[in-house]
Amino acid sequence: MNEQITKQAYKSWKWLSSLVLLALTAACNLEKDVDVVLPAYPPQLVVEAYLENGEVPRLTVSESVPYLATPEPKVPTDVTAILTLANGRREVLRFAPGVNRTTGKAFTHVGTSPVVARPGDTFSLELTDTQGRRVTGTATMPARVPIDTVEWEFNARPEAQREAYLLTRFRDPAATLDYYRLMVHKDSLSNSPELEYTAEDRLLNGQEFTLGTSYRFRPNDTLFVTLYHLDQPYFQFLQSVEDARNANGNPFGQPSVIKSTVQGGIGIFTILSYDRRRVVVK
Repeated sequence: MNEQITKQAYKSWKWLSSLVLLALTAACNLEKDVDVVLPAYPPQLVVEAYLENGEVPRLTVSESVPYLATPEPKVPTDVTAILTLANGRREVLRFAPGVNRTTGKAFTHVGTSPVVARPGDTFSLELTDTQGRRVTGTATMPARVPIDTVEWEFNARPEAQREAYLLTRFRDPAATLDYYRLMVHKDSLSNSPELEYTAEDRLLNGQEFTLGTSYRFRPNDTLFVTLYHLDQPYFQFLQSVEDARNANGNPFGQPSVIKSTVQGGIGIFTILSYDRRRVVVK
């Protein structure tokens, strides 16, 4: 009886081993190269334009490239850029590539005189090229929201390890739907920001905002704290750019489309409204 059970168990084991071997062999043959044909999209004009009161207008125009192409900027040289000022005067921005010394950002087109922009003023932009492409956009300057206070507090670690967190306080206007962007730069505005995030007033309409950081600043750090008051299109653009960054290369991320503020192309055209404080952490 025991011998018969042993033989039956051996046959079952042998059958199971063959089944596992067959499954492994089949799995090894599942790999197959597939050529995915991506649709061809015509290149679009890409614009990045931030107007600022008292500053000469500068903007950057480039051209989009396919998703899997080499990430090298393509700068078209045949684009005509026309800025319509708040008073209705049209100014043609000349093609003169360079770098803004204050921000460290490159630009392709530049104006001749500083812009005069007040809250409520509306500007428009038109880009055309010899291929018949046309990009347009309009933007209205938001009201300036002042910073009330910038404060910091050090931790209780030994002096060599002491770090401070930063608190920025301001009052939100009660009558409007408002959006904000807080940026903190160390030493220079041309450096990458130490902190950058956006906020809206859905839960704190008309109340005091307090935006804080983690313990990250050292004694005697020189900080530039900038509070931007945004319009809704610019706020949505910033959020869509952040979503696209988070989804890029993430197989589990939801693809995100850039919500441009221009028509006929890709990008941003806006007027900056901000308050800035320079502080030394002591």
